[in-house]
Amino acid sequence: MLRPLALALALTFVTSLAAPALAQDTAAAAAPARQKTPEQVVQTIAHDLDTAIAGHRDELKNNKQKLIGVIDDIFLPHFDIDYASILVLGQHAREATPEQRERFAKAFYNSITNRYAEGLLNYTKGAVVVLPFNGDLNDKRTVVRTRVVLEDGKKVAVDYAFRKTRGGDWKAYDVIIEGISYVTNYRNQVDAEIRKVGIDKLIANLESRGEDALKSMEKGGKAS
Repeated sequence: MLRPLALALALTFVTSLAAPALAQDTAAAAAPARQKTPEQVVQTIAHDLDTAIAGHRDELKNNKQKLIGVIDDIFLPHFDIDYASILVLGQHAREATPEQRERFAKAFYNSITNRYAEGLLNYTKGAVVVLPFNGDLNDKRTVVRTRVVLEDGKKVAVDYAFRKTRGGDWKAYDVIIEGISYVTNYRNQVDAEIRKVGIDKLIANLESRGEDALKSMEKGGKAS
């Protein structure tokens, strides 16, 4: 079983996958365009975490909204939000209305962020080791491999799948933890839940119950 730090680091990379498209547009407008390679993107995120967490743990522990703001600032600009949201919804993305897709993305993002945000407080400098990239870049799928160093010194394989966007920037859309795809895992859970209660009820549960609804879905329980 993965330790909280490994889960938090991996999943906070992906919380931004389901954030509202408006937030992505705002982040893109605020920052100058820089075409970094996928490896450089992951290195930048690890470095920015070092800066954001070091010396601020007590403050962030007592201010969850500020902690979530750190996640937004560091991770959000580097993810292909629209593409990842469609992947998580799977076949239901074709059936959903634009409003349903937007509501799902926002509710899912908030639920994931609130559940795993505090795990980042265990982050220590150098906890993410980015492995050298070998091979050619593939615009549709390029994987950056990392190792997350846990509290006891053990290392967990956490890999990030990137694609090149129309604007030419590399953005992540999936995280693979010890060979298990985050997108595939949650797509299966979302599919099962939609078949049980329907997409509107699933969205409503995530909006009203947030973290608790997500836990219930992860355990295979029926959200009510």
